[in-house]
Amino acid sequence: MEKFDFEDESAERAPSRFSFLDVVTTLVLIVTVAISAYVVYVYINPHTPLNPLYPRVPTPFAFPTPTITPLQQEPTWTPTLVVVTDTATLVPTITLQPSSTVISLAPPSKTPPASPKPQAAYSVSVNYVDSSTTFHPEAGCAWFGIAGTVKDANNAGIVGKLLRLTGVLNGKPIDMPTASNAANGTYGDGGFEFVLGTAPIASTSQLTLQLQELDGRPLADPVYIATYNDCKRNLIIVRFKKNS
Repeated sequence: MEKFDFEDESAERAPSRFSFLDVVTTLVLIVTVAISAYVVYVYINPHTPLNPLYPRVPTPFAFPTPTITPLQQEPTWTPTLVVVTDTATLVPTITLQPSSTVISLAPPSKTPPASPKPQAAYSVSVNYVDSSTTFHPEAGCAWFGIAGTVKDANNAGIVGKLLRLTGVLNGKPIDMPTASNAANGTYGDGGFEFVLGTAPIASTSQLTLQLQELDGRPLADPVYIATYNDCKRNLIIVRFKKNS
């Protein structure tokens, strides 16, 4: 049986301490750790410039801040008066067509003159006297009234004509009738008299005296009589005379 030397063969076959595979494995491990560290870093800080997929976050939109500018009046503002003058617009005129003129051979008729107002049957005159001088000397100024006469065209007294005195005196209504020649001859034929009081009273044409027939037909226009608070004019004389 042959004798084998195992010690020399083992010493010759002992491999080296680091093989090629160990070097490759070490490099792969280092690269893996580096990549893992890079991934973790990019995950924690995605905005790092080392991140090739850098996230583009849009800038939030903000409305501009308004600036309030107060309106101010002009320093030398003066109102200006504007006068507007209306221009009159002429209205178109209408031209009338000529019309035929009718010629009449008959002479024009004359317009009769207006009929004159019929004259009253009696004319009237009014006078103011002092009653104490002739007709009522005993009463002095303590008398006030209206009197007169009714005469025909020949100045003769007319008897039986109605005289009516109406109106207001001193705030009291008056309606007094009498007849001519009822004054007992104090004023002559055809005389009459109205006694109004014991003192003269002033009034402005508030009394009306009219001569009438006994049936009320007027014979003369109404006479408006004014009175005075005066003893020299306390008797009003009204004379009616028939027109010829």
